Amino acid sequence: MLILHSTLFILHSAAQDFVLTGRVMDEQGNPVELCTVSCLKQAKVTMTNLKGEFSLSLSSADSVVVRFSMIGYKAKTRVLRRPRGRQNLQITLYEDNQELAGVTITEQKRQTSTTQELDVKDAKQAPSASGNAVEELIQQQAGVSTHSELSSQYNVRGGSFDENSVYINNVEVYRPFLVRSGQQEGLSIINPDMVEKIAFSTGGYEAKYGDKMSSALDITYHRPTRTEASLSASLMGGSAYLGIGGKKFTWSNGFRYKQTKALLKTFDTTGEYDPQFIDYQTYMTFTPNKRWQMEFIGDISQSKYNFYPTDRETTFGTQENLKAFKVYFDGQEKDLFRTYFGTLTLRRIISDKATVSLIGSAFHTKEQETYDIQGQYWLSQTETQENMGVGTYMEYARNYLTANVASLKLMLDRKTRHHAIQTGLTVKWEHIKENSREYEMRDSSGYVMPHTGNSLNMIYTLAAKNEFHARRVEFYIQDTWKFASPLETNFYTLNYGVRFANWSFNKESIVSPRASLSVVPYWNSDVTLRFAAGLYYQSPFFKELKDTTTIGGVTYATLNKKIKSQQSIHLIAAMDYRFKAGGRPYKFTAEAYYKILSNLIPYSVNNVKVTYNGLNEATGHIAGVDFKLYGEFVPGTDSWITFSLMSTGMKYRGESIPLPTDQRYAINLFFTDYFPGTDRWRMTLKLAYADGLPFGPPHTDNARQHFRAPAYQRVDIGMSYRAYKRENQQVKKFCLRNIWLAVDCLNLLGHSNVNSYYWVTDVTNHQYAVPNYLTGRQLNARLTMEF
Repeated sequence: MLILHSTLFILHSAAQDFVLTGRVMDEQGNPVELCTVSCLKQAKVTMTNLKGEFSLSLSSADSVVVRFSMIGYKAKTRVLRRPRGRQNLQITLYEDNQELAGVTITEQKRQTSTTQELDVKDAKQAPSASGNAVEELIQQQAGVSTHSELSSQYNVRGGSFDENSVYINNVEVYRPFLVRSGQQEGLSIINPDMVEKIAFSTGGYEAKYGDKMSSALDITYHRPTRTEASLSASLMGGSAYLGIGGKKFTWSNGFRYKQTKALLKTFDTTGEYDPQFIDYQTYMTFTPNKRWQMEFIGDISQSKYNFYPTDRETTFGTQENLKAFKVYFDGQEKDLFRTYFGTLTLRRIISDKATVSLIGSAFHTKEQETYDIQGQYWLSQTETQENMGVGTYMEYARNYLTANVASLKLMLDRKTRHHAIQTGLTVKWEHIKENSREYEMRDSSGYVMPHTGNSLNMIYTLAAKNEFHARRVEFYIQDTWKFASPLETNFYTLNYGVRFANWSFNKESIVSPRASLSVVPYWNSDVTLRFAAGLYYQSPFFKELKDTTTIGGVTYATLNKKIKSQQSIHLIAAMDYRFKAGGRPYKFTAEAYYKILSNLIPYSVNNVKVTYNGLNEATGHIAGVDFKLYGEFVPGTDSWITFSLMSTGMKYRGESIPLPTDQRYAINLFFTDYFPGTDRWRMTLKLAYADGLPFGPPHTDNARQHFRAPAYQRVDIGMSYRAYKRENQQVKKFCLRNIWLAVDCLNLLGHSNVNSYYWVTDVTNHQYAVPNYLTGRQLNARLTMEF
């Protein structure tokens, strides 16, 4: 009997349960919420609450292995020896920054808002035609598209180029106004060598982001902690970066030069191309003590584009009906865009949970676009050599613009246990002065067109001399509230806020409420459900104001003081699912959206130039779904594939027509791989396949955009070789760390993409749209040195 009782006691002791409790924190002592606490052998799992606390009932054994894991942190394991009763653990997790072949692979943190975090390192070593790594990374995201590899501009979910807001360190930045083609555009204001964080939202974004209808891009510049540098050179330009880090003072400097002459020579139009683009930026921070911080960002940029065309030969049509367009040119184009941008920030750190910032900024641009180009053209049928049309055209422009925008912004950030409150007040002063004159003449078969029988008119004539001063006041307040259900089975993140703005030019005031909710459900901690809704405005700026009136064959552009903001109601539902396959992490995202548009200002797009008609006279809608699979397709590298479907519609003057950005489908692939057995050889592949956009004859009503361009298809591939690698990458002294040699093949398949058309008329008065093809296949070599 004694033996039986002893045996039962031993069995009972072996099977008895114990309770494991504790708290999970990060390196700064902040709670790590939604951290997974698991015991795989016992199939038990739980998550930490908003305080980082957890509780888990387990069965005792000789050893109990408990694992703590969270996206973005290195997993940690603890082994408990014969645990009894109540056990308590205090766990610290460290960020997971794993270096492989010079690329930092950071497992993405859980997305609990409509803004996703991107890593610019995914694109810095990728093949590039524009040299703007950040924008090219944005262009490859779900719901985003571009139809010119030379441009840094992009469309987001049916919006125009002008509907995307861009911020650098909490200050909204601007693009040049007169740019009409990708080859003029040059370097964007974002220097990828200086970027630390990229936050991007394709819709439903927070109230702190300004009055744009499509997207928000938020850039945070890097503060170096030690002396660091990099040099890069290629056949299309180069860059240099130097960062100096210290306890109180940091200083970053970035210089970029771009020369695309070799790439532009792949155009159908031959001649002397002389594009030169330079940019210098500096970013300084000073922290005299733990209560005060000062920051300064300065940028000087100049884009010069000189072009002397000689001839052009383009074939277009089908194999059964192929036409040839031959042109001999005389004339030149000279463009100059010079911009200056600066910000100064003074920040008071009241406590660990509260800060006040005062930010002053100024933007200045001086732009000129001048060209006199005459072309004598022949349009012929290639099969029969029949001459279908002979003519001369003349294009002339003298466009000058000067713009100044100054702003003063007061921000307050306050954090509590469950809330993060942000509020800001901004005052902007805007001054723009324009003097433009353009005309286009065509003489087909000896007749100037159009003609009335009594007079000879130009195809197009524009005169504009405008100047305006305006003041814009903006205010926002928002709160991010994190909470759990009563039994802590579901975890929620609610962001809600409101934005107010007033513009003195049209005396309009707008109010924009916005909200988003994310849910981590109890039934699967790897799933995140996200919902968002809000009223968004596209506050008019200089381009949207220009209303046109034609008098005596000349079109005059004046500023419409009765213009109103365009409106868009966003409705978004999304799901993120994190999983592992083959031991590697993946994330699948699906988003459905619907936009209700009103007060639209109709516009047309030619290359990258957006021309508005200056009146609120349309309504519309945009609906679509976006899918993205992101993860380690190959161990140690980041890759992704996206697929988007979209439908747009606009009610304009009694007709239902698609928006000019009606891209019905798009596929993007970014893939990185290494040669087997080595991390010295790396291959990067970029693929884009997107539906063509609607188009029609130039200088006509939107209702005549009845045609659709062919699909945009492009494949870029790059091969990189790590010629030198310092064995100890963590060494603190300034020294050479890596040397990369790379060869890129841009437009690998040599596909002739189209993003605009030139219209000509034959002897029977039929019009033909001659495609303006983009760049062809081109090789580029790169050298990168990192210190």
